[in-house]
Amino acid sequence: MEGEPPVFGWLGRTVVRHPWWTIVTWLVAAAVAVALAPKLDTHTDQQDFLPTKYESVQAGKLADSAFPSGSQKTSNELMVVKRSDGQPLTAADQTKIGQAAQTLQAKHYPNVTAVQTGPQALSKNHRVQVVAIPLPIGWTDQKLEKKNEDGIKQFRLGAADVFKGSGLQYGVTGQVSSTVDNADSDNKTLALIGVATIALIIILILAIFRAPLAAALPIVVIALVLFVSNSVSAIIGKAFGLKFDPSLETLIVIVLFGIGTDYILFLLFRFRERLRLGEDKKTAMMVTVERVGEAITSAAGAVIVAFLVLLLAKFKSFGALGPQLAIAVGVMLITALTLVPALLSLLGRAVFWPSKSWQKEPTGSFYTRLGNAVGRRPLVTAVASGIVLLALAAATLGFKADYDFSAGQPQSTESAKALKDLQASLPPGLTDPTQVYVKGNGPLDKPAIEQFRQTLMHANGVGQVQPAEINPAGTVAKIGVVLKLNPSSNEAINLVKGPLRTTAHQNAPPGTTVLVGGTTAVFGDINKVNSRDLSVILPVAVALIAIILALLLRSLVAPVYLVIAVLLGFTATLGSSVLLFQGAEGKPGLTFQLPIILYLFVLAIGTDYNILMIARLREEAREGHEPRRAAAVGIQHAGPTVAAAGIILAGTFAVLLISPLSFLAQIGFGVAIGILLSAFVVSTFFVPALTALIGHAAWWPGHADRAKNNGSGPPAEEPSELAGQPN
Repeated sequence: MEGEPPVFGWLGRTVVRHPWWTIVTWLVAAAVAVALAPKLDTHTDQQDFLPTKYESVQAGKLADSAFPSGSQKTSNELMVVKRSDGQPLTAADQTKIGQAAQTLQAKHYPNVTAVQTGPQALSKNHRVQVVAIPLPIGWTDQKLEKKNEDGIKQFRLGAADVFKGSGLQYGVTGQVSSTVDNADSDNKTLALIGVATIALIIILILAIFRAPLAAALPIVVIALVLFVSNSVSAIIGKAFGLKFDPSLETLIVIVLFGIGTDYILFLLFRFRERLRLGEDKKTAMMVTVERVGEAITSAAGAVIVAFLVLLLAKFKSFGALGPQLAIAVGVMLITALTLVPALLSLLGRAVFWPSKSWQKEPTGSFYTRLGNAVGRRPLVTAVASGIVLLALAAATLGFKADYDFSAGQPQSTESAKALKDLQASLPPGLTDPTQVYVKGNGPLDKPAIEQFRQTLMHANGVGQVQPAEINPAGTVAKIGVVLKLNPSSNEAINLVKGPLRTTAHQNAPPGTTVLVGGTTAVFGDINKVNSRDLSVILPVAVALIAIILALLLRSLVAPVYLVIAVLLGFTATLGSSVLLFQGAEGKPGLTFQLPIILYLFVLAIGTDYNILMIARLREEAREGHEPRRAAAVGIQHAGPTVAAAGIILAGTFAVLLISPLSFLAQIGFGVAIGILLSAFVVSTFFVPALTALIGHAAWWPGHADRAKNNGSGPPAEEPSELAGQPN
């Protein structure tokens, strides 16, 4: 076709003429990547992802150097003991608890070197008594982590024997305990999400094409791509020292199945269209790659660029996620332009078997009527769809970030119930104290340290202050500060990164430096980093996507309103999430990761549908249709593809709503609604309507819409139904 880049015509001819060579080459390359791949390097300690300039990281490094190995980083596992009848603990009960602690410590469970309790661990209302079980943190040491989990499992079994018949009941809570409790749930949820995603894709594609092979093709191909892309990520990650966050691996699976299905649908719909015109299977696939190849490449390029922009993130969890996603999409792009066309050129019409409905395009279809309606009244369409997007976007002003992972976990587990019992009678911060470090140039003045500790006791929001622990050299003191607030709540984060840090710094003993660390402090610094990252990443990504659109469309006008449309879709999506979770459900905030993740999937993937639609509008203009008619015919032909792709991609993310983890459910809803807004509001109404209104000027200065027939009008078999129609 005139105006199409020759590379895609060449690629289509090469792949279709040599399908078996293409398939074998792809499989050999995949096998080499898998064979050479090392193990994927993963990290889950959020502090590891922060730049070293932040105070919480500096505090962690000071702890590493000042205290003996293993004592500076501990998980505060706590056994919460109460009476079975709910009454206050008696002196006899307290004696039993103390004896139980001694018995359990003598068992020497894996990594359990201390089991500590005493009168100081009794709540003021005598409802609960706490037994401390400090464990060394080993997030980057899988053997240590496994030993911790084994230790907690065995400890719980031993505690069941010790407390049997005592009239007391217990529960163990903490980071390791929560991991143990949620491991089975997480694995079952991940398996369920995988099965539901595959089932959804198969059911929807069967509904669209009524063809088993068409439904099975994406599943088989994308499963292969997932396997290969993980291997490529491991190779590149090792080469460049990237750290990957395993908690986001579910997103990789969802992205690949969603995007991969989109690209395969783009090919299937156009392949079917060419077969309907009477072309043989090889010619139909050559033309398909030539016509759709540029749109798929541009769409994938926009996604890859948006993902790679995450390398600019200071929060390195996202900085590593970006390349991992970009690699996955890159492998899928190569597959979509080589392996998939090769397979389809061999299958031909059989891919749509046994259905015969594909042989003829339905007349008077929904998208024919919809296209005609948009073409007749583009101004009304643009204004109405714009108002919907702006109304939803306005809710973004109420967005609040939430860092409380425990609240998003299942609440029926032992650790969750024990945490509730603890928080009902003791300061919530006891499970994860904020650590204040005092560093001197020489030996510390112990009376001055004690005076400083007393000052911290009177600071706002502080429930308890633990005795100072001084390192063997006498130069660094560590003071645990137990907050009255949930240590992961927004209130606690704002307290620690603001007033508490200010109080600690201003009252530092003479000649010392004070650093505030711990989980709450880390989240406070992540809060700062996230704000910075969004302010940098969003504009850079938008600029790069605009450049890709300009190169695709040979225009400077269309990319401007396309980018505005995508940004409206992004903010409308975040606003929708605010309305549901903060408004309807009354949650204190949305997971702090949500804006970046919505940026990834709505801004980047939403551009796919705009590219597919705008490319079709340009193609129809080249066929000689005037702007309004081009919009009508473009929606008629591209609308079903965008709708099918949008429903399937939104459906794959909506599957996350079945997760018991709140942050995954929020991501699932947010991305699903964002994809639906992108597919059905932005790409189907807003963009075609604006393009019809702007007309020939939309393609300035390249005017890539210039008709092949020199403006002689649309083909005779498709008479314009829009002449003389008002806005």
